[in-house]
Amino acid sequence: MTAADDSHNESTITSSASHADVVAELARHFGEAAFTPQTTMTGMPVIWISREQLRDVLVYLRRLAGPFSMLFDLSAVDERLRTHRRGLPPSDFTVFYQLLSVERNTDLMIKVALHERDLTLPSISDIFVNANWYEREVFDLFGIDFAGHPHLTRIMMPLTWTGHPLRKDYSARATEFDPYTLTVKGQQVEQESLRFDPEQWGMKREGEDTEFMFLNLGPNHPSAHGAFRLVLQLDGEEVVDCVPDIGYHHRGAEKMAERQSWHSFIPYTDRIDYTGGVMNNLPYVLAVEKLAGITVTDRAKTIRVMMAEMFRINSHLLFLGTYLQDLGAMTPVFFTFTDRQKAYEVIEAITGFRMHPAWYRIGGTAHDLPNGWDKLVQGFVNWMPKRLAEYEKAMMDNAIVRDRTRFVAAFDTQQALDWGVTGPNLRATGLDFDLRKKRPYSGYENFDFEVPTAVNGDAFDRGMMRIEEMRQSVRIIQQCIDHMPAGDYKADHPLTTPPPREKMLQHIETLITHFLQVSWGPVLPAAESMQMIEATKGINSYYLTSDGSTMSYRTRIRTPSFPHLQQIPAVMRGGFVPDLIAHLGSIDFVMADVDR
Repeated sequence: MTAADDSHNESTITSSASHADVVAELARHFGEAAFTPQTTMTGMPVIWISREQLRDVLVYLRRLAGPFSMLFDLSAVDERLRTHRRGLPPSDFTVFYQLLSVERNTDLMIKVALHERDLTLPSISDIFVNANWYEREVFDLFGIDFAGHPHLTRIMMPLTWTGHPLRKDYSARATEFDPYTLTVKGQQVEQESLRFDPEQWGMKREGEDTEFMFLNLGPNHPSAHGAFRLVLQLDGEEVVDCVPDIGYHHRGAEKMAERQSWHSFIPYTDRIDYTGGVMNNLPYVLAVEKLAGITVTDRAKTIRVMMAEMFRINSHLLFLGTYLQDLGAMTPVFFTFTDRQKAYEVIEAITGFRMHPAWYRIGGTAHDLPNGWDKLVQGFVNWMPKRLAEYEKAMMDNAIVRDRTRFVAAFDTQQALDWGVTGPNLRATGLDFDLRKKRPYSGYENFDFEVPTAVNGDAFDRGMMRIEEMRQSVRIIQQCIDHMPAGDYKADHPLTTPPPREKMLQHIETLITHFLQVSWGPVLPAAESMQMIEATKGINSYYLTSDGSTMSYRTRIRTPSFPHLQQIPAVMRGGFVPDLIAHLGSIDFVMADVDR
């Protein structure tokens, strides 16, 4: 057994002990009768509590020794059509809160049942500041009210939208709606709804001796990195306050999952973080494999790791070039895109596609590595280290870059946890929390690599973090080349698709399985599962609810960019417009990852 194996086993034991500890602590403080435990495949304790106890329980968990200091996710489920609910409290709508403790290296999910005639919960935005946007999302998509929320308005859908799209009685297809028409009057209404009213957000139009200017940055602006609007309250060049406005890129990815088979939803995952490619497939297929009880082969695990790290490098290169471009440097983007092309040549040769391969499958990958893959990947691995050294020298050591980014938009570890910041942006504050080390998945426990950290948590550190992470990704890929296991590229399991063609032509049972899975999709047992991974921009997770069907009953996609944008006002108040541009570039976000 390797040192990595020892570390993985120790981490697993510690995590299991933490699970038992927190449930016992809650029972001692509130009494066992206050909780209804639920057995799931999420890998964390899941307990139901009453609405009246919600705030008290969350405050208690936040103040524990080894606190649950991050609200990782908050969303809801429309339970009204769910048939497999044995042992669960009666519920028409369920709101769930996933909390994360870095000290304990564990999570906890709290669920609250609601009746459809009383869809009200107390807001917890004063306990966890990042609950603000999550509660707005649940209000918008499910119609659940949060009493005491400072500004409970739609966030994904336009303010003029009718209905709540993630309810089960809301149609999923455009053909189920009346034909769309937009009259001149309707257009005027839509345009007026976009007008920003400072007073609604608690902003003043003028101070004691100055009149503030309100400026729209976006939703079509090169520094906004997509369809993203940021309304700035300015006193000259100083940012007094700002309001991020998202949702322009929302396309209902979670709703789509309710009408796609378990297999056919895989291509949709590519489009979440569209720079992450197969990295987006990974948490989804891992969560499905938990539901199906599929054990993936070592070869499939290693192939998945290699390709995921290829896309980590590809994504970080895109970040680095555009980040420096935001700071006014034009040359770096040409350098980084040249190297991205080299990465795409490897990706295309192995998967057959470039940006959106949708190449991972339930149980493995679409096909095996082609002949000569090792020489091709080795060429890329040999190329990158010198390029990364050049980037650091020419870009991050540049005096202008340092002056523009050092100590700009800085935040510490506690502030990062408060806002739900994960990934490189969290590690830039000095915390070495990386799921590949803390909670290894897909065989990461077998790889030797380091977790880069920084100190200041500023825009400069966030840029350097990506260069250091690319070095570690190159290191991981080299180990994949050197130690690629033999064997099959996918599990020998009836729920993987499609079955090997030679078996399909020989066995009638395999032919039937193939026919049913391609036409209808596999039927997965009724259960709940979750998988979190260290994606390119932070922690990405898929929380799946199966009701014993060929499709997901509820798919919750938690993305890192959503909370990262929510933090912008807290970081930028008192800063200047050029600092804001530097900060936006340093976050590394894409709007599809935010809006889903």
